[in-house]
Amino acid sequence: MRILVLSCAEDEFAEAVDYYNEQRPGLGFEFAVEVQRTFERIRHHPETWPMFSCRARRCLTDRFPFGVLYQVRSDCILVGTIMHLKRDPMRWQQRVGEAFGEPNA
Repeated sequence: MRILVLSCAEDEFAEAVDYYNEQRPGLGFEFAVEVQRTFERIRHHPETWPMFSCRARRCLTDRFPFGVLYQVRSDCILVGTIMHLKRDPMRWQQRVGEAFGEPNA
């Protein structure tokens, strides 16, 4: 199944890559590789991770403190956010609503 990443998630990803590269050259690349591995885990086992809301699931990266919030659709897996786990929990709920149209998330 193909994975589609919303532009807001792409922006978050790019910001994280830049941040990690500022911390140590090449660390952003390592983060990018880990996110790709997370995408592959999701692609091969999309129903494995727990529901985060009524229609979205969250898969955690292995090495970095990030979660990938996604929705399994009939024709694709839609990634709505790639967020740092230390962010305000209400921000996660807001992102669910923004990305997936869940008003009461």
